[in-house]
Amino acid sequence: MTTSTIPATPISSVKPVEVPVDGRPAPLLVRVTAPLRGDRLPVVVLSHGNGWSMDGYAPLAEHWAGEGFVVVQPTHLDSRSRGLGHDDPGFADVWRWRIADLTAVLDHLDAIVAAVPGLAGRVDRERIAVAGHSWGAQTAGTLLGAGVLSPDGATEERFADPRVRAGILLAATGTGDSLTPFAAEHLPFMRPAYPHLTTPTLVVAGDADRSALSTRGPDWFTDAYRLSPGADALLTLVGGEHSLGGVVGHEVAETTDPDPERVALVQRVTSAWLRTRLGVDPTAWPAVAADLRSSRGRVGLLSTR
Repeated sequence: MTTSTIPATPISSVKPVEVPVDGRPAPLLVRVTAPLRGDRLPVVVLSHGNGWSMDGYAPLAEHWAGEGFVVVQPTHLDSRSRGLGHDDPGFADVWRWRIADLTAVLDHLDAIVAAVPGLAGRVDRERIAVAGHSWGAQTAGTLLGAGVLSPDGATEERFADPRVRAGILLAATGTGDSLTPFAAEHLPFMRPAYPHLTTPTLVVAGDADRSALSTRGPDWFTDAYRLSPGADALLTLVGGEHSLGGVVGHEVAETTDPDPERVALVQRVTSAWLRTRLGVDPTAWPAVAADLRSSRGRVGLLSTR
């Protein structure tokens, strides 16, 4: 696959920026990573996986910022920095607070931008995407239109946000009909419903990602693509496990499949997707898609519809 010809720009990162959220058990803090130059900059709100924080996912946040995006990373209540475990009485509501965190970022985007020196007046509020990894993918998916089923599957709650124009779901939770007994007991909210996810979405999954929370295999992480009318592209990473080569961070302990080439592919493909879907460069995604097809799937396979 050819390398990107888009020059990366210098970036800056500012943290913590506090975002007001009524009733939240702790202040909502975010990190903002942005290019030092450029105008009409698109925004990507990035939701972390279980236990992580605004300090994770530098390979994605810094790359996207270098490609011209303003990346906002909230620290959710399940972050290890708070020590909230599955047995904590407040854990049952964390999934709701996660969604509320993303909505709060959009509600207070002007104030967040104003807190970053030199960024005010350079952001395009009409170009907003959400992205997430693992639990963060389920969280981001709700703003794209995915519902959350009750534990018995009888009712569905929806949280779609019309301000969001595109999404990226990395290692997204599959449907809840194959949860293990532990997951069904401790993570009953892990029941996404995808038929109403209509916002254009790129799904990224590893073909060696086997979750301890599901009785199914790696195909579980492709449900968001197979079942969502809006998810019209799937990047499958050959040999990729849950960390997709290390998108959480370089050399972090949780990365079981470290592979710089795999991370570079995720960076390149997601950046192209965002640039085209958010109206920055209509040629970016077709060019990368063509490169993927010509590479014969050595590192990644692309499915589209």
